[in-house]
Amino acid sequence: MEAKKAKIYGGGMLLGKLFGTDGIRGVANRELTPELAFNIGRIAAWLLGRDYKNPVFLIGRDTRLSGSMIEGSLTAGITSAGGTVRILGVASTPAVAYLTRDLEACAGIVISASHNPIEDNGLKIFNSSGFKLSDSLEDQIEEIYFKNPDSVPRPEGPGLGQAAIDKEALQKYLAHLKGSCSASLEGLSLVVDCAHGAACRVAGELLQSLGAAVKLLHDDPDGNLINVNCGATDTSDLQREVLESGALVGLAFDGDADRLIAVDEKGAIFDGDAVMALCAVDMAEKGLLKNNTLVATVMSNGGLDILAEKKGFKVIRTSVGDRYVLEKMIEGNYNLGGEQSGHVIFSDFATTGDGLLTALQLLEVVQERQQPLSELGSLIERLPQVLVNRKVATKEGWSDNPKIRAAIDKVEKELGRHGRVLVRPSGTEPKFRVMLEADLPEDKLQEYAETVAEVIVKEQS
Repeated sequence: MEAKKAKIYGGGMLLGKLFGTDGIRGVANRELTPELAFNIGRIAAWLLGRDYKNPVFLIGRDTRLSGSMIEGSLTAGITSAGGTVRILGVASTPAVAYLTRDLEACAGIVISASHNPIEDNGLKIFNSSGFKLSDSLEDQIEEIYFKNPDSVPRPEGPGLGQAAIDKEALQKYLAHLKGSCSASLEGLSLVVDCAHGAACRVAGELLQSLGAAVKLLHDDPDGNLINVNCGATDTSDLQREVLESGALVGLAFDGDADRLIAVDEKGAIFDGDAVMALCAVDMAEKGLLKNNTLVATVMSNGGLDILAEKKGFKVIRTSVGDRYVLEKMIEGNYNLGGEQSGHVIFSDFATTGDGLLTALQLLEVVQERQQPLSELGSLIERLPQVLVNRKVATKEGWSDNPKIRAAIDKVEKELGRHGRVLVRPSGTEPKFRVMLEADLPEDKLQEYAETVAEVIVKEQS
């Protein structure tokens, strides 16, 4: 499946387009302005709430400084179109997705730019079932926004919506997470990096309530520091602290806590591929892996495929992006999928990637198997990978170019059965990414990657 067509993202708005692969995203107060948020609120309230007698919208945000500004504008927009707003305050993306469905709201909106720098922010919209909006609904929002946002009705008097702060809803989400874990975490010593983001509010409370001994890092909900040299995008502090403290497991979340990167007791990174490998094997052995299939993206290591062959399950791959993973999971009735980056979806419990839920599922396996995470991580034997980036004059037409195709085919034959060549144009730059993976020395892979890249540069200049 092709990536979503366009986005706001640190470089200006493409004409007539708002939504990228993960909602609307841009530099706050430059691209993602209060005016934009106000109009999106109005349009969403009308489109998503018109079939409800009392349309209720949940709003949660991460800790970014721009969050309260956008929250106010979004709330004003929704209430001006007759919607009722329940303000959750700082809440993770998966918390909003879960609570939208649990509280029977007509939609939930998260104000977050996930793992992006502090100056960015974004809007992620979930429908009443807790799933991200369909392409067709996003297209409708874009059409109204760019055509005439003032066409949305403006009720008066008792027709106006109201807003209130909801201080209790997050406890329902925490109760749901506790219910997903059947094992006690007694005896587990953990170091948890909250990335100064949404996990600050709940991670420690959740894990300690299940019996774990927890040391928190970067747990001050400071919007000036969200994702800065910490969390899932930079685990250096976590790795150091795990080694110094003798903890059994380290857990790192990103700004909106929808992804998890773990660290084993030896300080080594345990990424999304490792989590999926371990959980897929465990679920398959228990007969819980639906249709005996794991869904991963094209970027996941080929070691997953080799492991699947040994353990008797299948791996299906999608384009990069958790929305494409989820679409494939729904289509095939699968219940485990995710990305190397740490977005892992356990669809028996959630409609989106959830870092805290992923942590609990991982820790449950650790407890049941009574093995160190480093030993459990050895299940997946990773194939060497190399990545080459090259700038080009144009990204158009490359997939139909016979010389590029011939170069890729020739190299693929040299890589062997489990070898792969993945060529991807960048979504934001005039650049191609060439990834090679095979059971070969890295210097040989590098040589092959350079060969393919040279042909691409020549043909696309």
